[in-house]
Amino acid sequence: MTHVSESSRVADPLEPVRVLALATGLSYAGGVPPHLAWALFSAGDALLVDVRTAEERKFVGHVPGSLHVAWATGTSLTRNPRFARELEAKVGKTATLLLLCRSGKRSALAAEVAAKAGFTNVFNVLEGFEGEIDAQQHRGAQDGWRHLGLPWVQD
Repeated sequence: MTHVSESSRVADPLEPVRVLALATGLSYAGGVPPHLAWALFSAGDALLVDVRTAEERKFVGHVPGSLHVAWATGTSLTRNPRFARELEAKVGKTATLLLLCRSGKRSALAAEVAAKAGFTNVFNVLEGFEGEIDAQQHRGAQDGWRHLGLPWVQD
């Protein structure tokens, strides 16, 4: 019989996120801080899916190697009615997915829709790519993927 001690087990870094999501009644697996999202994505333990528009990715920047499935399109951000189907076609329903948008709001909505469509391991990346608007009405000065210095490129 093999004995594995508690200290030798590798902890699931997403377990506290799942527990909090359950405790707060989220319909999806939870919200992941940007540094944890990068660690999971760069280690190959999760897929990063950018749900912003193609224009946002092109002109604002994006994470290298991330996938793209737009939650909404155009300057009016018209909701993509095929979002869940397009997401499933790219990644399947059981992959660990980290959804990223500008501030974390659209990706939270996208995570809700994905969970309702049967995706079993979908998370929202908190703070988004650009972060919240600050007192000067600017993004990227106080939080978000870029502000934290995580990898990104711009066309």
